[in-house]
Parts: sequence; C-alpha cells; structure tokens
Amino acid sequence: MDEIWHAGDIGSLEVLDELRAFKPTRAVFGNIDDHVIRKDTKEFLRFTIEGVSVLITHIAGRPGKYAKPALEELLKNGSPRLFICGHSHITLVQMDQKFNMLWMNPGACGFKGFHKVKTILRFCITKDRIHDLELIELGPRV
Repeated sequence: MDEIWHAGDIGSLEVLDELRAFKPTRAVFGNIDDHVIRKDTKEFLRFTIEGVSVLITHIAGRPGKYAKPALEELLKNGSPRLFICGHSHITLVQMDQKFNMLWMNPGACGFKGFHKVKTILRFCITKDRIHDLELIELGPRV
C-alpha cells in the first residue's frame, strides 16, 4: 500500500489534510509547526511495516552527529532499520554502521527554507527489503 511519510515542517493543518486525502499519511511535527499540528502529530513516530522497523522524527542531526533528543530515543528504545528525518532540508541517504540502520533525509518539498530545489524520496518496502529508492526533484523553490 502506498503511504506518505512526512518528517515535519508541515506548515499548516490544510497541508496535512490534503496529504491525508490523497494517501494514508504518517507525520511528525517540525520546528515550524504550530500547536494545532503538534496536537495531531508526535515528535517521534515508531512503527513496523513489512517487517522493517521505522523511526521518523524532524530534528535528528546526521549519522555520527545526532541531535540529543534523537540520540536519546535511539539509545532508549533501540535503533530502527530505517530512520527518516527532516530539518536540514538537505537530501541525504546513508547507512549508519554504528546503529545498523538506513538513515534518510528527503530534503524539502515546500516553499519555505533555504533549499534551492524541492525534493522527495520514494522507495518500496517489500518483505523486509527496502528497495527501488529514487530521489524526485519537484522543481525550484520559488
């Protein structure tokens, strides 16, 4: 089943409602999100899909230099197989050998921020396998 996973900085409840109307959506709040969005989302979202454990949060740092709340979550509740975050607006996919997890930041697809190109990541998870990862550029942030 296709789903949208949003790693925060949603911007407005209307955006979240539009995403949910399009596809089932899992989302966490970001640092720009107000109390309305924070009431409807969480800071950390953990779930398992097709045998793959997933953790999504907004502010995570990066492999080797995690933000304190993200590191505490990893140490307290264990590392997932797939860790997705946002905040930097810089697309990066990297294997974190220390935590044995695939780390993904899809960049940013909104109009606010310092990114020059709007990006998203699309991938499949099938029977415990993460595959067919693609970076999709949605054009310039205007």
